[in-house]
Amino acid sequence: MPPAPWKLWTALGLVYVFWGSTYLGIRYAVDGNPPLLMAGVRSLVAAGLLALWVLARRGRAPFRATRRQWAWSAVIGVLLLTGGNGGVTLAEDSDLPSGLAALLVAGVPLFVIVLRVLTGDRPGRRTLLGVAIGFLGLAVLLLPGSRPGGVSVGPAALVVGASMLWSLGSFQASRISLPPDPLVNTIGLMVGGSVGLLIAGAAAGERVPSEFHVGAFVALVYLIVFGSVIAFTAYTWLLGVAPVSQVATYAYVNPVVAVFLGALIAGEEVTTTTLIGGLITVAAVIVVVSEEGHRRKPPPLPEVYEPIDLQGRSRSSAT
Repeated sequence: MPPAPWKLWTALGLVYVFWGSTYLGIRYAVDGNPPLLMAGVRSLVAAGLLALWVLARRGRAPFRATRRQWAWSAVIGVLLLTGGNGGVTLAEDSDLPSGLAALLVAGVPLFVIVLRVLTGDRPGRRTLLGVAIGFLGLAVLLLPGSRPGGVSVGPAALVVGASMLWSLGSFQASRISLPPDPLVNTIGLMVGGSVGLLIAGAAAGERVPSEFHVGAFVALVYLIVFGSVIAFTAYTWLLGVAPVSQVATYAYVNPVVAVFLGALIAGEEVTTTTLIGGLITVAAVIVVVSEEGHRRKPPPLPEVYEPIDLQGRSRSSAT
């Protein structure tokens, strides 16, 4: 029997709000904190909480995987979290508005399609048209008018690069053998990514601050509990009980939520250029996700700011 509609929409609401709000959460979490070390702690603690939950509910059996599978899970975690999450965190630490960061990250499905084309796949014409429109929207978002005064193009370009790394990790995750249990694979991804983030932070000279800002600490706890644990659990449940087309709506609702919360709570400036570029990008993602959703089932994602993996292999947990 399918679940009651109120359960479906409650779970969708959790994914919409909590995943969309993580961009704003990152903005507050980096206040006074070293960005890479903060992101590493976030992923490591979230992995520990998920591991305890799996052990309590299902025992040690789900953790059975080969060394090769664990190793690949860690490598994909480095691409997704060290490269993807770390890049977004650094950009917001450089005062890039959280809403603009979310709109730039919305282009992840477009990069995944490009990777598919480069490896010999042939997406439909409608999908390719959506990709072309999406890159036009990203170009508009990179224009000077999309950023507030004093913010250079560097942080915005960093988010685009982070999105490319996230796309590469998502793409590769569907082509290799990973731990078969989605939640356990996510734990492996988070551990690998957190180690990469902590090493990168130490290499960059980041140090644990002597004083912690209360607001930054609260934001970090929010990211761990609501962004990485609760929303992800709701998402994986939805994949098993709801139509793919309904679940995939988060890929273009999250940027809208992020822009709204950034403007409402943080007073972020939303320029006309940002609105135009964002609408173009989100419209393109809607076209691509809806077209691919009819043919492929997206796998669960390990984190909170990344659109679906358009390779569609259910064994992977790589948006």
